[in-house]
Amino acid sequence: MNSEICDKCKECKESEQHVHEILGSTLLGNCCKEPHNHRFTTVSSEAIKTGTSHIHNVKFKTDSYEGHYHEFEGKTGPAIPVGDGRHIHFIKDITKSTNSHTHEFRVATLIENPIGD
Repeated sequence: MNSEICDKCKECKESEQHVHEILGSTLLGNCCKEPHNHRFTTVSSEAIKTGTSHIHNVKFKTDSYEGHYHEFEGKTGPAIPVGDGRHIHFIKDITKSTNSHTHEFRVATLIENPIGD
């Protein structure tokens, strides 16, 4: 693990908090006469320290298909260094059930502060 990221997280101050943009699509639903998926976009919560890394809370509603949508509320995995002192997070989970079905999804967050120093 990149110690620069971990050390920054351990000593993070209010002014160093950050969020991540998240956008993606669900996999095809495990139901239905008409297989379908949904899209979503959101912004994570600020960083939550966990051990030597951090995570973020994530909450979203998908777009609507045939009059229904799905919700998700959960957490990212820990920070994954991607170079130049930046990092992303990964989420693999399932939406809440609506119309008797759920959708799996896998998504990586965008890097924090993409145009910053």
